[in-house]
Amino acid sequence: MGVYLLKKDEISFPNPQLAEDDGLLAVGGDLSVERLLLAYAHGIFPWYNPDEDILWWCPKERFVIFPNEVHVSKSMKKYFKKHTIALAINRDFRDTMRRCRAKREDQEGTWISDEIEEAYQALYERGFALSIEAFEDGELAGGFYGVAMGRCFFGESMFSEKPSGSKTALIAFCKYIADRGMLFIDCQFRTDHLETMGGRYISFDEYDEMLEIGTGRSRYKENKDENS
Repeated sequence: MGVYLLKKDEISFPNPQLAEDDGLLAVGGDLSVERLLLAYAHGIFPWYNPDEDILWWCPKERFVIFPNEVHVSKSMKKYFKKHTIALAINRDFRDTMRRCRAKREDQEGTWISDEIEEAYQALYERGFALSIEAFEDGELAGGFYGVAMGRCFFGESMFSEKPSGSKTALIAFCKYIADRGMLFIDCQFRTDHLETMGGRYISFDEYDEMLEIGTGRSRYKENKDENS
């Protein structure tokens, strides 16, 4: 089908179902709050290397965690009984992003550039992004950040300061949002770690239906034929 070229002066996307088999849909555009909100409302997200063109993705199968399905292993159950765990939301959004960035830079490299930091900070300031952290006996254990729209949460990146820190934060957050009617956490891409936590694939049609319910937007009807 080809990859679509976006214009900076036009906030729009092609039909998400026209993405390539690997999920790549479009290139270009910008990271304005308006474009990011339009993207996430239709299951599209940016992921690209720093200093390269912005790439927009929409995998045809979606890897998600349903809050009531989060897996708590026997060892994690023992851990929760042994320690006092506290969940913090939006303690310090920028600090959470930078911890995620630092952990990845120390390992395999990161897509969290200065441009990404500023874009998601702007989303946070508009009320569309969250940082989540778990504290173990009063000490920071781990956390993550992502985009929140209506009853949907789109995870972006995680960090751990203690063993199982990101697991602790994810389990605690799932329990928190399950009680508040959130529908799912979009993991974007599958990882072994997220699969052990209860992540699983669903079809794009099922995912898109939940997006309609969770964000209140209508289904994408436009079908563009132009590609780059």
